[in-house]
Amino acid sequence: MKTLYVSDLDCTLLGPDSQISPRSREMLNEAIHRGALFSIATARTPATVAPILEGVDINIPAVVMTGVSLWNRDTGRYHNVKTMSPEVARRTLDVYRRHGLPTYVYTLENHDIQIYHLGELSPQEREFMESRRGNPYKEFHIGVPIPDPLENTILFYALQPTERARVVFDDTRKIKEINPLLYHDFYGEEIAALEAFPAAATKANAVRELAREVGADRIVAFGDNINDLTMLRAADVAVAVENAIPEVREMADIVIGPNTEDSVARFILSEVEKQRNSAAEGGYWPINPGACPGDVKTSDHAPEGPAEAPEA
Repeated sequence: MKTLYVSDLDCTLLGPDSQISPRSREMLNEAIHRGALFSIATARTPATVAPILEGVDINIPAVVMTGVSLWNRDTGRYHNVKTMSPEVARRTLDVYRRHGLPTYVYTLENHDIQIYHLGELSPQEREFMESRRGNPYKEFHIGVPIPDPLENTILFYALQPTERARVVFDDTRKIKEINPLLYHDFYGEEIAALEAFPAAATKANAVRELAREVGADRIVAFGDNINDLTMLRAADVAVAVENAIPEVREMADIVIGPNTEDSVARFILSEVEKQRNSAAEGGYWPINPGACPGDVKTSDHAPEGPAEAPEA
């Protein structure tokens, strides 16, 4: 049996500093060198994924932009890309214009991400841009007209006051060809992240595509938030970190320790070692949901967002 291990990044594999710890890096590399197929599934673009993965010997594609595409770190190229048609992108943009809600608009052109902006940048959107300027994986075009028609649109992304964003979210849900998402991330309850992806762009779809590409017949997925639910439901084994929201912990097959304790890497290496030992003995070690130390089932308040919202 060939297993694909795929983990969300923020608050799952990454620590509080939004980095992979040296210990997690060491354990992941040991597992990979023993033959484990490991990758990540994130809403991030390669602009921030590439530096995060430095020092991790991932040798298969990553799922980026919540399933918009698979991305090959070695070549810097995207494949299995999902885009909106120009007509769907125009209808979506019209909703934002009608409500006067600013948003970034992402397009993918010749394997480069081009980012335009509608309206005035919010402080959070400006901070977002300034922290990414000069990155080789994306280019910002602020203060210039948004192309018409909008070709190869992959994402609308806004950081706006929650109540204003919710109104637009409710309206964009009426467009069947997109997958709109509303959730809270790094900016507290007052500022919401509002996204709109092509309808086919989900972590679940992309992880299934990746599994087929690498020949895996078993998927073990790790997550913490609403944006991971579709991927976890598609997995053969769904693993939640201890700090996950209640919805994720309740549907998971296994709950491990928190993201602050290298729990994802520790779990993967432990399973690889057990499978290797079992194979040496002529058998196969199956997952035992009750055998993982640190399993917890607790309750907490979940962040706002739709039940199927993938992360941004």
